[in-house]
Amino acid sequence: MGCLSNSLLLLTLYGFCPVSPGPTPSSDSFLANGVRIHYTVEGNGEPVILVHGLGSSAWMNWQLTGVAGLLSKNYRVIALDLPGHGRSDKPNDDKAYGLQMVEDVAALMDHLDIRKAHIVGYSMGGMIAAKFLTRHQDRVVSAVIGGMGWLREGSTLQNIWQRMGGGQRGSVPPACIRSLGKLALTEAELAQIRVPAEVIVGARDPVKQLYVVPLERVRKDWPVIEIPDAGHINCIAKTQFRDEIKRWLDNHR
Repeated sequence: MGCLSNSLLLLTLYGFCPVSPGPTPSSDSFLANGVRIHYTVEGNGEPVILVHGLGSSAWMNWQLTGVAGLLSKNYRVIALDLPGHGRSDKPNDDKAYGLQMVEDVAALMDHLDIRKAHIVGYSMGGMIAAKFLTRHQDRVVSAVIGGMGWLREGSTLQNIWQRMGGGQRGSVPPACIRSLGKLALTEAELAQIRVPAEVIVGARDPVKQLYVVPLERVRKDWPVIEIPDAGHINCIAKTQFRDEIKRWLDNHR
């Protein structure tokens, strides 16, 4: 509960009031490469997969902020707890993270018999969504990369991620943190993505300069939406953030 309490405190300090919860989504789990993955499903329609950020969970990023509730009015919304997070298993084995988290999304789609879906990721979830586009773009209708841009293969940022994980971040195993460098993309990989994608980032988020500006040089066709007066932590809680996701999905149904 410590990590969750700290996250709620941070969001409160940034002026976020939790959205009143709607109907309780159905909840279940499945095994992916020997790791039990928890997920929720709510609503009906075209499937949308929501992928949360580092140290967060499906509940924290998507239910509490009202994103899942809004989208579930028109879509079948599936939100998973990645390994090391939420109600999923928290193995210490490096093999459970990095590229395996990308494959966990594909395994969840297989488990639910979903051929194609929209994919929405935030922060670490944005890294996973971007990598998913390079490995399984035939299974994606459209994508939203939130609070993230391009983690470039061979970059200083990739090296920094690979050196992290010497300590625990809340309940997140160090193996998860240091695995994120494996989600980096080459310029060729980024350029060959054919799926329509949009980036949503806080106007005050350092991610904008570190990850989004380099992305814009390669993918001028990907619109970038900036959320005013938002940093990395509170962007996902802004009304405009969830409204922009819905607008994008509605335009790419």
